[in-house]
Amino acid sequence: MISLNLNAVRAKQTESDEIAAAMADFWKRPGGSFKELPTARMKPRPARRDWIDPETVLKRRPKPISAADRKALRKMADAL
Repeated sequence: MISLNLNAVRAKQTESDEIAAAMADFWKRPGGSFKELPTARMKPRPARRDWIDPETVLKRRPKPISAADRKALRKMADAL
């Protein structure tokens, strides 16, 4: 156990000793054994796409005109 605070290590020592004693008691019992299982298979992450074909990029809808811009366009249309 690596710690810069030795007081914290010493405070946890009794708890650590209790856990070690419980583990030793478990291993001494007739049923105190473990079963080794096969490792879990993880799916790898998909490959990173660094380049995206411009043909496949979605065509985004342009933002609607704001109310202030609409008023300015009406004024310009009325002036014509």
